[in-house]
Amino acid sequence: SSRGWHGLRGCRIIAGGNEIERGELMMTGLRESCCVTGVGETEYTRGSGRSVAALQMEAALRAIADAGLQPGDIDGVIPYGNMEMVAEEFITNLGIEDLRFSAVTPLGGASAVAAIQAATSAIVAGAANHVLIPIGRNGYSGPRIGGRAQAIPQFRVFGEYEMPSGNIAPAQLYAPMARRHMELYGTTSRQFAEIAVTMRNHAMLNDNAVMKKPLTVEDHQNSRMISDPLRLFDCCLESDGAAAVIISGAERAKDLARRPIYIMGVAEGHPDSPSAISQRPDLTKIGLAKAAPRAFAMAGIGHEAIDVAEVYDCFTYTVLCQLEDLGFCQKGEGGDFVSGGRIALGGELPINTHGGLLSQSHIIGMNHVCELVKQLRGDGGKAQVADAEIGLVTGYGDLGDGSIAIMRN
Repeated sequence: SSRGWHGLRGCRIIAGGNEIERGELMMTGLRESCCVTGVGETEYTRGSGRSVAALQMEAALRAIADAGLQPGDIDGVIPYGNMEMVAEEFITNLGIEDLRFSAVTPLGGASAVAAIQAATSAIVAGAANHVLIPIGRNGYSGPRIGGRAQAIPQFRVFGEYEMPSGNIAPAQLYAPMARRHMELYGTTSRQFAEIAVTMRNHAMLNDNAVMKKPLTVEDHQNSRMISDPLRLFDCCLESDGAAAVIISGAERAKDLARRPIYIMGVAEGHPDSPSAISQRPDLTKIGLAKAAPRAFAMAGIGHEAIDVAEVYDCFTYTVLCQLEDLGFCQKGEGGDFVSGGRIALGGELPINTHGGLLSQSHIIGMNHVCELVKQLRGDGGKAQVADAEIGLVTGYGDLGDGSIAIMRN
């Protein structure tokens, strides 16, 4: 749009019919300016027998069809920065005729939600109309986590501090964060188990979930130690599959096939310096603590308005930590917050209604975005939260990067 291109060129920006200072764009210009208009997912498995490209194209085509669009309508794409796919592969395989915008958000597990902020910004600026955000992986049948960790850009940041002590896998990197929280606040392993059991219970309601076997607190407590204090069932899955979403401008979204889900607030945040986890003064604070206040301020709501939350759950501890840094409870109170059924379906704040990375599938958080959209559409199936109107989704990156999107129907 001419409004957007003028905004990129000039010193002042027109947003929603109002002239605003550039610094206010995040607070005013992005609020409900864009919507999620399409979602698509493949089957989630352990052993897809397919290439990552094939998985992502299937998810992308499903998302495009869900929105009522054609591949040629896509003029923006944000591939996952830590995988092998690039924008040109989507041009070639989908037949995109005029790709006007591409970017990557290499924030590990925070990438999917951070990409929503990038897509929204691009659309408001006039750089694109419909942005495809696909993520896919063969996390089970492809390279294992140690090899993948060494390939990601972040590895060179923490490698020189962590590798000499043998820390390579995420469980080894995040275990000290969990242990520090336990020592400072009395958090227990059984409280971590509450999260794992709740995610499994939700996954058992989901036909497209990898883990369907019942799990108890005692099963969690008796599972083998991976990296103290993280046990087997504190750790997310390795799985294969892909998911994708379409972000469109709010005006165009009104004319598409599905009910638009409005993006009320979106933000990303990075942890305090230094980036190496073991060298930080506070191991229990992550980038989401910076992003969450910005997103809630942009959305113009309080925490009590949130009906459902899809919280990135690479480990049980990261769910607890994010709930604190999101502001649902004070630092140190996360253990009590997740207990007593509060985060289960029917509880005060249902979390990861699809089963999450812990029990549904590890699609780097894009399955969380898809699930939030389904919940707000009323398409949550057996796990539908009654009368869900407003929800949030988070991402958690390899070094503690955080991202958040607040949406409404």
